[in-house]
Amino acid sequence: MLKNGLLCNMSWSSYIKSYQSYLRIERGLSKNTIENYSFDIERLCLYLEQNGISISPIKIDETTLQQFIYSVSSEVNPRSQARIISGLKSFFGYLIFEDYRDDNPLELIESPKTGRKLPDTLAIEEIDALIAAIDLSSNEGERNRAMLETLYGCGLRVSELVALKISDLFFVEGFIKITGKGNKQRFVPIGGLAQKYILLYKDTIRIHRPIKKEYGDTLFLNRRGGQLTRAMIFTIIKDLSVKVNLNKTISPHTFRHSFATHLLENGADLRSIQLMLGHESITTTEIYLHLDRKYLSEVINNFHPRKS
Repeated sequence: MLKNGLLCNMSWSSYIKSYQSYLRIERGLSKNTIENYSFDIERLCLYLEQNGISISPIKIDETTLQQFIYSVSSEVNPRSQARIISGLKSFFGYLIFEDYRDDNPLELIESPKTGRKLPDTLAIEEIDALIAAIDLSSNEGERNRAMLETLYGCGLRVSELVALKISDLFFVEGFIKITGKGNKQRFVPIGGLAQKYILLYKDTIRIHRPIKKEYGDTLFLNRRGGQLTRAMIFTIIKDLSVKVNLNKTISPHTFRHSFATHLLENGADLRSIQLMLGHESITTTEIYLHLDRKYLSEVINNFHPRKS
C-alpha cells in the first residue's frame, strides 16, 4: 500500500520506493512532483490487480502496458494520457539505469498528440482591478496586496511565493532570491512597487503578528503565524476575480503567465524571460511567442531590413 491509497503488491512497492528516493535525492524533485509520478505507477498497479494480472515491473511487457494505456484512454483526456505515458517511461527508464531491466517496454508506445495549450493571461487593466479590489482595512489585505504585486512583478510560481523568506530579500541590490524546482536557486529583479508593498506589510503588519518559531524567516504568514498554503493563494485570487466580475478562470499561475507575456510584448528578449522564470529549457519559454501575433508582426515591421 502506498501513500495515494492504491494497492501495489510487494514486488512493485519496493521498486516504487527506491524510485521515489531517486527522484528526491538524485533529481531533487519536489514532494508534489514525486507524488504525481508515483500516482501514475499506482494507477498501473490498480489496473493489474483489477484484471488479475500478477507480474513484476521487471517482467511486465509492452502488450500489457498497451492494454493499460488503452483502458486509461477512455477515462482521461489526451493531455493526461500523455502525462501518464511520460511518467511510466521515466519509471522504466530508472529501472534500466539501475540495471533491473534491459529495455523500456513503453519505448514504442506513442503519446497522443495534444497540441500546446496556450496559457491564459490578464490585461494590465485586469491586474489593476484585482489588486484594487483587495480590502485594505484588514491586516490580510496588506499581505494580499504585497503577494499579488510580487506574483506579477517577479513572475513567481505559487510554491515559490509561499516559501519566500525575509532573508531572500535583497532590496538594496533590487533582487530577490528564489528557490525553484529541484531546489535550484535564481535571483529575480524586483521593482519598486512590489518592494514598497512588501516592506509596508513586513514592517507594519507582520511585525505585530504572533509568529511560530519555525516560520520566523517566512515572509508571508497566515493568521496563526504559519506558512500559507498554495490552496489559500488560489482562494484569495478566486474570491477577487468574483468580486470584480472577471469573466476568466484564473489562478496564481495566471499572474506568472501575464508577467512573461507583458515583458515580451514590451520588447524583452526570450533569454532574459527564461532566466527570470527559472525555465531549464528556452523551449518552455517559447510558448509565449504564440500569444501575441500582432507583436511578432511589429518586430518584423520595425527591425527587418526588407520590411517594405
